[in-house]
Amino acid sequence: MTSTGQQHPDTHLWAVLLAAGSGARLAPALAQGGAAALRKQYLDLEGAPLFWHSARTLARVQAVRGLVFVFPPEDLERQAAVVAELDAGDPLGLPWRCTAGGLRRQDSVRLGLAELPKDCTAVLVHDSARPFVSAELVRRVAAALSGKAVAAIPGLAVTDTIKAVDLGNLVVDTPDRACLRAVQTPQGFLLAPLAAAHARAEAELWEVTDDAGLMERAGHPVIIVPGEEANVKITTPADLDLLTSTMNGAKPPPRTGWGYDVHRYLGSSETHAQARPMILGGIAIPGAPMVIAHSDGDVLLHALTDALLGIACAGDLGQLFPDTNARFENMPSAVFVTEALRLVRAAGFRPVHADLTVIAQIPKLGPHKARMAAQIAQLLELAPGAVNVKATTEEGLGFTGEKRGLKAVAVVTALPG
Repeated sequence: MTSTGQQHPDTHLWAVLLAAGSGARLAPALAQGGAAALRKQYLDLEGAPLFWHSARTLARVQAVRGLVFVFPPEDLERQAAVVAELDAGDPLGLPWRCTAGGLRRQDSVRLGLAELPKDCTAVLVHDSARPFVSAELVRRVAAALSGKAVAAIPGLAVTDTIKAVDLGNLVVDTPDRACLRAVQTPQGFLLAPLAAAHARAEAELWEVTDDAGLMERAGHPVIIVPGEEANVKITTPADLDLLTSTMNGAKPPPRTGWGYDVHRYLGSSETHAQARPMILGGIAIPGAPMVIAHSDGDVLLHALTDALLGIACAGDLGQLFPDTNARFENMPSAVFVTEALRLVRAAGFRPVHADLTVIAQIPKLGPHKARMAAQIAQLLELAPGAVNVKATTEEGLGFTGEKRGLKAVAVVTALPG
């Protein structure tokens, strides 16, 4: 056994995502479904190939600096184009590379390692057939590599009694299940010892089922970190049900959107073609300063629109309704809210609560807050008690304190469904 015994705080970590398998155990089931040429790693899950779900999870972990996708040689060019297209519409936010795999899993890993950048010092190896892996599990393995581990793999305690049998199917031993773990991916390794172990395996004709086994045989210690029950592998025809079952059908978590907007007032000695009477939350505010705006200048509904767009991950107000477009000249801001709400619903969410604040030294908004809240509740199709509107000043500070303008913030909570 060998170990560095030292911490590795400056780990430069990449991930190798294995999508080069043939999926032989699933092939008959896929053929019955009319997908004879389809490999399991390309199966559709929520509008994206199975492998892309793991890629997105890995990319969300800050410690992961890049990804190497490993595809079957005959699929490499086509799948590299698929990755490029997916990344254009749903950016991973980190560098990626594609390479061809080999006949065996260990060959595909070795070829994937060869694509890692020269400054890479550690690697996660993950099976694309485990699309339900969580970012927390990835972080757990990565954290072990930043500590003293040379190799770290997720594992679950075995709950069934396990029997060892001979070639005639006769039981020869009953191992103590307290000492057994069912292992998963991603498996994490320092790169230099893993690469050396693969070179030795190639030279000495080793056959292993995972990289942890390779490291064990090479004499390196392998530690177990807690795995996850949900991190199942799509392997047999029965596993296909998981792609449409309650595991995959579990609702996403709630979302919170935050919006901000600001408008300046028309100066006392100023004229401006886009000066508008003040409207807040769809309510006219009599006696208030004029505001300068391309649309109707409703700063509160503009902040609300941005908060809704945040929930839908649909950009911002300026992208959807640019002030350079003459069609939006003096347009009621309720139109913006209605369109943003449509996008929220198209994303599979529904607002349940809104909390909004207007920041202005003038005018006094206390008498108007209840009407604003009621109007916004109607726009969002919520009960009046689900919308709160507040007003505050900045104690004479800044441009609002100097009575040169006003601003607003909005926070909207939405649930899936």
